[in-house]
Amino acid sequence: MVIIDAHEDLAWNILTFGRDYTLAAAETRLREYGGEAPLRNGDTLLGWPDYQRGRVALVFSTLFVTPAHRRKGWETVYYQDANQAQAFYRAQADIYLRLADEHPDKFRLIGNRTDLEDLLAHWEQRELDLPGGAPSGDDGQEPEMEMFTNPGHPVGLVMLMEGAEAVRDPSELEEWWQLGLRAIGPAWAGTRFCGGTREPGPLTKEGYALLEAMSALGFILDVSHMDEQALLQALDFYPGRIVCTHANCGSLLDDPDSNRHLSDRAIQGLLEREAVLGLVPFNSFLYAGWQRGQRRELAPLSRLADHIDHVCQMAGDAQHAGLGSDFDGGFGLQSVPPEIDTIADLGKLVPLLGERGYAGADIAAILGGNWLELLRSALPEAL
Repeated sequence: MVIIDAHEDLAWNILTFGRDYTLAAAETRLREYGGEAPLRNGDTLLGWPDYQRGRVALVFSTLFVTPAHRRKGWETVYYQDANQAQAFYRAQADIYLRLADEHPDKFRLIGNRTDLEDLLAHWEQRELDLPGGAPSGDDGQEPEMEMFTNPGHPVGLVMLMEGAEAVRDPSELEEWWQLGLRAIGPAWAGTRFCGGTREPGPLTKEGYALLEAMSALGFILDVSHMDEQALLQALDFYPGRIVCTHANCGSLLDDPDSNRHLSDRAIQGLLEREAVLGLVPFNSFLYAGWQRGQRRELAPLSRLADHIDHVCQMAGDAQHAGLGSDFDGGFGLQSVPPEIDTIADLGKLVPLLGERGYAGADIAAILGGNWLELLRSALPEAL
């Protein structure tokens, strides 16, 4: 079993704070102690050694920059128009290209099904390789021999654009596709394409044109952050694969004024489109009104299992729920359930789901298998 995380803001953190995700989260925390990054974004939850310990084989790695009107006072990277957005988002794409080029043993860009299957084959290798195989001795025990530790597995990166203002015209989508972008979310806040978080509104004429061009190239549509009116319109209009990489169930949260969470109506629409939904282990999305500085114990990991279970109960199966941590996306260690120290701890969901009656195969699907099947159907064949 491997874990797939459908939402991580790696490039934003690299560009904003200079974080080095080849390091363990513990090492980054030591380096950043007393600095700006933990003060503004919390202590990191991510690092390549932590991916290895948690068997996190692939992440959807975002391109994201804050629009100026939603900028926090300390933020130095933000855009005021589509040209600035395009420049910053392209710089983040280049970050992923360099990360894979400079550290091919640690990170790989995943742009097609061959890339995906090669990555999975690597993760299927044994962690401890025995030279010459491992024949049993006469007593039925493994004979003593030197053991060599596998140096680790590369983590796959599927590029996801969060907020599409960087697409100045739909004709530019071909260039983004060639760069390796495979999924696009039209909204974060409201954009010229549709309403978004805290800024409601429908799909616009430009939004429909964007979706039409995305479909022609085979992009995955991510409806996270879209206002419900726009989301429901997109479900009716978009013929390609649809996902929601990171959102929780509004019916489990007493937050009627928020359009960030998914209503049961939206969840049902997504299920009818065979979407996969990434549930988020962020305390504010697990315990209504939780704010940074409050006790982490108010939002235990079991609450995330509740959201996963809600999706599965609505679907009647475990084939549509997944994980979308949003780790390091504006919050860190201080804002996640107390059972989690790094991303390596997502596996602690296994017994929590088992207690709810989920079989091993269903748990494996939720932790990664559902995202794998979606990618297998959505990614193009190798050129």
